[in-house]
Amino acid sequence: MKGIKTNFNKLVRDNIPEIISRQDINPITRLLDDEEYLIALDKKLNEEVLEYLADGSIGEICDILEVIDAICKARGISPDQIAALRSEKRNKNGGFDKRIFLEKVISGGHEHEE
Repeated sequence: MKGIKTNFNKLVRDNIPEIISRQDINPITRLLDDEEYLIALDKKLNEEVLEYLADGSIGEICDILEVIDAICKARGISPDQIAALRSEKRNKNGGFDKRIFLEKVISGGHEHEE
């Protein structure tokens, strides 16, 4: 009997190959170099954001944060750097607490409809 092959070609969490192996399935993996890893992390972030947009679950928020943490580590960005820049941006531009939705801006005092 011939085995069924399923291609994934994506970055997975560290324990996934072991979890797959426990199900009598043979995962084929390889380690990514630095450049491939950054590209794969960006794709993974997009995947996780799309999954969050589809269901809005806390689990997907956790996945997004995990990927962002990995991106920061891979790029040599410390948690302190993130906290400092977040604080600086919040102090300068504010947060999203007031739920302000910018519809348009009018320059020169006249509204132009197109």
